[in-house]
Amino acid sequence: MTQTLSISETLNRRCPCRSLDGTILDGTFAAIEPALVERLRAERPHLFSDTPVYVARATLDRMAEVISAIERVIALPTYRQTVLARAPASARHTPPNPGAFYGYDFHLDASGRPRLIEINTNAGGALLNLALLRAQKVCCPGHVHPLPHAPDVVQADLIAMLREEWRIARGAAPLGLVAIVDDAPAGQYLHPEFLLFQRMLREAGVEAVIADAAALECRDGRLRVDGRPVDMVYNRVTDFHLTESVHAALRAAWLDDAVVLTPHPQGHALYADKRNLALLSDADALHALGIDAATIDVLLAGVPHTRLVTPEQADALWAARKRLFFKPAAGYGGKAAYRGDKLTHATFAAILSGGYVAQERIEPSLRCVEVDGGKVDLKLDLRNYVYRGRVQLVAARLYQGQTTNFRTPGGGFAAVYVEPDDASCR
Repeated sequence: MTQTLSISETLNRRCPCRSLDGTILDGTFAAIEPALVERLRAERPHLFSDTPVYVARATLDRMAEVISAIERVIALPTYRQTVLARAPASARHTPPNPGAFYGYDFHLDASGRPRLIEINTNAGGALLNLALLRAQKVCCPGHVHPLPHAPDVVQADLIAMLREEWRIARGAAPLGLVAIVDDAPAGQYLHPEFLLFQRMLREAGVEAVIADAAALECRDGRLRVDGRPVDMVYNRVTDFHLTESVHAALRAAWLDDAVVLTPHPQGHALYADKRNLALLSDADALHALGIDAATIDVLLAGVPHTRLVTPEQADALWAARKRLFFKPAAGYGGKAAYRGDKLTHATFAAILSGGYVAQERIEPSLRCVEVDGGKVDLKLDLRNYVYRGRVQLVAARLYQGQTTNFRTPGGGFAAVYVEPDDASCR
């Protein structure tokens, strides 16, 4: 039987159209620093894809439904108690603010249904994707494919989110210095985004600096950088619970409520610890926490079945490995993650003792792109940037290989368009 493709699937598989106006995108970065454009081309040639991804409105709605269901679960005291009981001490400190820039990553399965792969609490790329949206052009004359979110609305929303984080924590006090913090930020692959954040905040009337976490100090009851008191930290470090010695000042300020930290260790424990996926895909466990039946149904349809890896399950996991994807509970960016069908016995032995989860493997859908005059199929995933359960921006990532990597010709961040009314794009 021949499978009938949806309009979005037809466009994604057969229409390698290009919608990126590179001149506009270059202008965005040249306005920050003229030399930045050449650095991006030389050092990050596959950060952005020329090719957009088409997504049905119903798919966007289903992703939002899964996100809302997860947020309802996380709001319950029974869930929070269960998850925080196993979390590091820094995550048991409860701040007023919920945390900004959470990312929900989905694959579309063979039926086109969105399936949640993971949640990240310092999801990069929001402002890079905003710049990408502003640089879109019509790829098919006579056809306008709408964006899920208007760029000006997204930017205003992101600024309002950071102000809301501050208001929740500090009330009507004026927001002073914001530090965008990472380890050796100038050497980070997404450093250009830090520059975009700094410019966005300054244009909104908020002073902002980009700071190395090692340069922070706690003195006189305040977190400081170069002697200046910091009111808020936009946190991009991947030591999610601030356990490394280089983050001692940031950890002390967090535990003493001496700075508004966003996102923060408790957010990671509640959302991004991959052990939570095992709970969110287990009907019995959800029922025991008091979750209603309708929410459980949404979660079981949207979250691939996940289980904790233990030595006791070694034989069963090895037998089922070809259908599984193994991830470290505290991992990020696909680091130390393994497809089960590629596992060696030695790697599997390490996984058994290394704090992993095993998730039902959901093969990503494909996007046809043009590279060097030929068509190539790339894998795609969809990232929802979310604040307090509300989707602010949806972006795609195109890649080859096991995980997203920004090393694939034709790949990178890709703009998301809402499926048009017909498939006449050529």
